[in-house]
Amino acid sequence: MHYSNKHVSAVENGLKPPKPDFLRAVDVALDTDGLLLNLWEDLVRDSGAPVWFRDWIQVEREAVSLCWYEMAVVPGLLQTEAYARAIFASGGLLKADEIERRLGARVARQDVLTRENAPQFVAVLDESLLRRAVGGPAVMREQLFHLLDLSNALPHVRLHVVPSMAGAYAGLSGPFVLATLAGGDDVAYLDNQYRGQVVDDPSALIWLRQAWESIRGEALPYGQSAKLIMEVAEQWN
Repeated sequence: MHYSNKHVSAVENGLKPPKPDFLRAVDVALDTDGLLLNLWEDLVRDSGAPVWFRDWIQVEREAVSLCWYEMAVVPGLLQTEAYARAIFASGGLLKADEIERRLGARVARQDVLTRENAPQFVAVLDESLLRRAVGGPAVMREQLFHLLDLSNALPHVRLHVVPSMAGAYAGLSGPFVLATLAGGDDVAYLDNQYRGQVVDDPSALIWLRQAWESIRGEALPYGQSAKLIMEVAEQWN
């Protein structure tokens, strides 16, 4: 399988979450015709995510479009493993095994952007998060180049940056995500310090849609945003 005994033991004992590449290798080695990977799809994939977050993961999978605004950190669907690990480890609030479980769940969620019939994904990022040293310069450099690679490789992914010169704008009230489902219904996700909240109240959705339009209006066009991300990435040495 080309995995160490230590890695296999950690998965078997629940200390490390199994990832798709690992399970594919096990299926080949044991000639189980994709059984373990199918089990992961049905049972394991979301087990590392907090229980209260799993409803939103299902919304992400069903969405035809995602509009994501962040002011503090890179959106989870766009994070590298190193960046995500640094986020989970910050503050010392989570134990090492919980960090790995949540990391596995976050990486698994990212398949939504590369699957067949992936949703249209538009992210608006505050410039400050490009300059926040999460995990150190090497991690930030890798993360920002990863953003550029994704937007170049995936035509349905578009990134925009609100420059610091914008001053006060609607996004300073906090991050959120708007998902549009196949039937045309919208669902939102609001994040906070303790736990996130899935929102489907019509009045709240109208407010968030207006906030999105206002925030999007402050952001740089796609090309200028990519140029700014590149400039900041090259400064992380």
